[in-house]
Amino acid sequence: MTPSLRSLRRCFEGAVPASIATCSPDGMPNVAKLSHVHFLDDAHVALSYQFFNKTRENILHNARATVEVVDPVSAIHYTLWLEYLRTETEGPLFENMKARLAAIASHTGMSKVFRLLGSDVYRVLGVEAVPGEANPETSARVDLLSGLRACLGELTACADLAHLLDVMLAGLERHWDIRHSMLLMLDPDGKRLYTVASRGYAESGVGSEVRVGEGIVGVVAGARTPIRIGYAVQEYRYSQATRRRFADSADGEALETEIPFPGLAEAGSQLAVPLMLGDRLLGVLYVESPLEQRFTYEDEDALVVLAAHLALSIDFLSRAAEHPAEASAKLIAVAVSEPHGIPVQIRHFPADNSVFVDNQYLIKGVAGAIIWKLLREQAETGRAEFTNRELRLDASLKLPDVTDNLDARLILLQRRLAERCAFLAIEKTGRGRFRLNVTRPLQLGQSTGN
Repeated sequence: MTPSLRSLRRCFEGAVPASIATCSPDGMPNVAKLSHVHFLDDAHVALSYQFFNKTRENILHNARATVEVVDPVSAIHYTLWLEYLRTETEGPLFENMKARLAAIASHTGMSKVFRLLGSDVYRVLGVEAVPGEANPETSARVDLLSGLRACLGELTACADLAHLLDVMLAGLERHWDIRHSMLLMLDPDGKRLYTVASRGYAESGVGSEVRVGEGIVGVVAGARTPIRIGYAVQEYRYSQATRRRFADSADGEALETEIPFPGLAEAGSQLAVPLMLGDRLLGVLYVESPLEQRFTYEDEDALVVLAAHLALSIDFLSRAAEHPAEASAKLIAVAVSEPHGIPVQIRHFPADNSVFVDNQYLIKGVAGAIIWKLLREQAETGRAEFTNRELRLDASLKLPDVTDNLDARLILLQRRLAERCAFLAIEKTGRGRFRLNVTRPLQLGQSTGN
């Protein structure tokens, strides 16, 4: 029985390099290795065009080629008979292949070498399994469809964003056995993402940042397409790479104002999926595993569906948080216990809104501006009750328009405080309402330096 091209998708992971054979006009054969075979549909594949080499020259003269791919699990070899159709240098296919190549290159120092010139599209004329022994498949597969249904059901029941994020990551572990995951939201400047929730790491990394275009997460954000890498131990050591970059920077104190990214030091597989709301990027869902080839095409398909639902839920809950259930009601003063103990020094740097607690870095950016406003307000008036809406309307914070996820910023701030400052806490008191609890005396100071 002739195998379908779809049943061979595991062969296109790149774990075992593929080979392509072509022939010159004078009949001279040529065999070369391929960096990427991309599954398109049941009748087409795409190959990466990176160099004008002998293979490329032969294809332009003779459109026929033979490609051999290997199943990394069963070790079965398959021969594909191909016919060259066209080269695409823009569009979804090109951007997807370019993004995957860029994600690999950005962590190997080969960005200038691993440059995609085009996506060569081929019609598959035939598929044949090469005779030989095959390895039995012993690993049990997770029921992805059942897990997706369970995750979606749990997300639907969430009434606030913080609960939604926790339920989502817990669901990935419970229903899909994905034990290392995180969600990063896009910063309003469009240049970086910040971690707002994580699961499976010794340190949560809440507040850590990734620049758009760097690493698998940053490339996914820039290209707005899923990327899956199944053999990345040697390619992708994110937390080590980012901290080394900061350490080598001209600013010797950069490490003191950066929160380490919580990724695995030696990840064997990664999968990152953009959270899209129409043509608007909200963030990136990222999962990883120490095992190579942990995530399949089916995992990617399932997470894309989950991410689409998650983006809708995030947008809905965030907008709801901007409008308290009793918008016309005045905030009720609540008796707050008098702070006691050793005073704590809080310093604010206006240049980047970074905040330090007893000379230890806490947070910066929008979240830093928010906590500084809340602390000053409480120190001056004794007030402890606030709303999301009033933060949005406060011109001094210079918040972006409604596309910025203010509720996610507050969750980030709440979790960062819980990790670093036991005497400071943001407590949710209702939809769009929260309280700032302070249990130790504070000494606020604003620095004029950077």
